[in-house]
Amino acid sequence: MTNVGVLLHTEKTLGKGPEALRMALADAGHADPPWAEVTRSKKAPKQVRRLLDAGIDRLLVWGGDGTVRRCIDTIVAEEAKVEVGILPAGTANLLATAMTIPTDLVQAVDIALNGRPRPTDIGVVNGEAFAVMAGTGFDAFMIRDADEGKDRLGRLAYIRAGARNLDLPSFKAKVRVDGKKWFDGRAGCVLIGNVGRVFGGIDVFPDALSDDAHLDVGVITAEGRADWMRVGMRAALGRIDSSPFVRIVQGSSISIKLDRTMPWQLDGGDRPRTKRLDISILPGRLPIMVPAS
Repeated sequence: MTNVGVLLHTEKTLGKGPEALRMALADAGHADPPWAEVTRSKKAPKQVRRLLDAGIDRLLVWGGDGTVRRCIDTIVAEEAKVEVGILPAGTANLLATAMTIPTDLVQAVDIALNGRPRPTDIGVVNGEAFAVMAGTGFDAFMIRDADEGKDRLGRLAYIRAGARNLDLPSFKAKVRVDGKKWFDGRAGCVLIGNVGRVFGGIDVFPDALSDDAHLDVGVITAEGRADWMRVGMRAALGRIDSSPFVRIVQGSSISIKLDRTMPWQLDGGDRPRTKRLDISILPGRLPIMVPAS
């Protein structure tokens, strides 16, 4: 029988709460599994290591994209061979959405326990693992500013933060993809995606797959509110790649050099400023539980 462990972010809500999860697990034959709780996602790595030491081979993660990313980063760093079941209790839940995992506790638990493990590509940027996205520029500023109101406003926090940052000045970026120069110029955002729907729930990478051994690279050259509004209109219509301000390519090794230090983000988590991002991919590195059919 699968040895299940649970990592639960106590500030995130799903269904009827943690006790309902315990009952569902007990009904499925997993009474009193190894269990760890955190109040902030940055505390997850220590608890994940404790659960790994307990001998689990499937980790159920109750939380949002940030909590899931911290768990994935720890699994990769520890070179652990475990499966991950997502219980989407966050604000955006972009990875769960990409894996067609609903925000319904009963259904999510059923998938986590009885679904099929799907080998999923994991990106690595500056030594940290991610499953959804990484980037710098507009998206990083938006995510940084959304953090202050996310618990209160939910997804509206991203809209408000995005509006605040539409007039940000552009920056100079040099992007190499698989060893070749691909972009050299001014940009408002450089984004790396492992799935199609990324920040703000927008479909940015229409051809992205999380199991094709490639990452999607996007540069948005919009400058000022009018340009960004045009990009937003194309995105709303599902045709962001047709915008004259958007360039997209796929690759497995990406290097981004900036003309100044900039904040950056991965899977919706704000990171310290840097002038360089080095990104690679681990094809099929992590089995994530998805619906059986």
